[in-house]
Parts: sequence; structure tokens; C-alpha cells
Amino acid sequence: MQKAVFKDLGQIEFGEAWKFQQGIFNEMLQSKKMQPTYSITHELLFCEHPHVYTLGKSGNDSNLLINEKELAKYGASFFHIDRGGDITYHGPGQLVAYPIFDIQTLKIGIKEYVHRLEEVVIQSLAEYQIEASRLEGATGVWLDAEKPSARKICAIGVKASRFITMHGFAFNINTDLNYFNYINPCGFVDKGVTSLSKELGQAIDFEAVKKIVLHKFIKIFDLNFD
Repeated sequence: MQKAVFKDLGQIEFGEAWKFQQGIFNEMLQSKKMQPTYSITHELLFCEHPHVYTLGKSGNDSNLLINEKELAKYGASFFHIDRGGDITYHGPGQLVAYPIFDIQTLKIGIKEYVHRLEEVVIQSLAEYQIEASRLEGATGVWLDAEKPSARKICAIGVKASRFITMHGFAFNINTDLNYFNYINPCGFVDKGVTSLSKELGQAIDFEAVKKIVLHKFIKIFDLNFD
């Protein structure tokens, strides 16, 4: 097992969390450049954000369906950011995970890394007797992936430099899904979104989900969290 640090940031503005993880990312990147054989300590951040839309570097602005005035009306902000993927929404009741890992020391590539992130959520949902899977050509975690009723429960968007990662996934737990009506989620116009609370028909213990997801990170990435 490799050493890792876990930090729960609670509810935090997106820009503040981005700056925080960027600082860790840059520090790890600099250490790796200076000492190629350095001893890595991976970091994993959990948080929630106030209402915010983020657009990845390959995304299309037209997938945000409301203007600046309407953003203010709904209490939401908007950021262009440096991860892959298109547009997504973050908000209260959604678990956001930012793993800042050196995947080279984990001996995996970026494709396997994303696969494992998906697996963390798939196995977490299995704890609630929900069967989730992947959808070919669409990163993230889906329910009824191959059916007309396909709906996304977790979006994934990452950045990596010298095999060090940042950004991560957004897992809908008690999320207000109405906010997805104002975007084409991840660029899709023909697929829905869902949440754990919607699927189970009741509010979910958010802290309990965090514990499950953290346990799955430990298992799937073989990490030892302080």
C-alpha cells in the first residue's frame, strides 16, 4: 500500500477549492521534476460546492443554456477550467472528489486511472443495491447505460501532468437535479441525470456515503490513508 492523505474540505466555493488543489498539484509536480525518485504521498480531497457550472477545456460554451443574468438569478457561478470533458454542474448534496495522485507510482496509465475512479462509484452504489456501469464513449458512471432510460449519476473530468492528477468526479447524492436543466450535461442532449436520493426515493445520509466512497478508494487504489 502507498501513503496517502485524506482531507474533507466540507462545503467550499469552487474557486477556493480549485486554488487549494492546484497548490498541492504544483508542489507535487515541482518535487517530481526536482527529484525523479521522490517519495510520493498522494492526496484525496472531498468537498461540496455551492451552485456552480464548470466547462472543461474541450467543452462548448453553447452547452450552458442560460445567460449571466440567469446564473445570478439561480445563485450559480460559472468557470472555464483546465480539466478534460465538457460542462457539468456542482452543488449542495453532491460529493466531489479531487484525487491528487501520482499514477506513475501506482503503475497505471490515465485510462486505467479513470476506469478505477468509475469503479469507486460503481462499487459504492452496489452498497445501496444499485447496479451501475460504464457507457461506451461517455466517461462517468451510468444507470441503465445501454437503454433509452440511460442516466448519469457521476461525472468525471481529470487533468494530468507528468502523471500527477487533479480534478476528479462529482457523485450526485442529494443533488437538486433541476440545475441540470440549464445545461447540456457533459455535452449530451439525449441522456438524463439522476441522484442516489432520486433512485432510492429518500434523502441519503451524506456522511455515510463519504465513508463508503473513501473505503472504496482505499481498496481500489491500494492506499493507506493517514
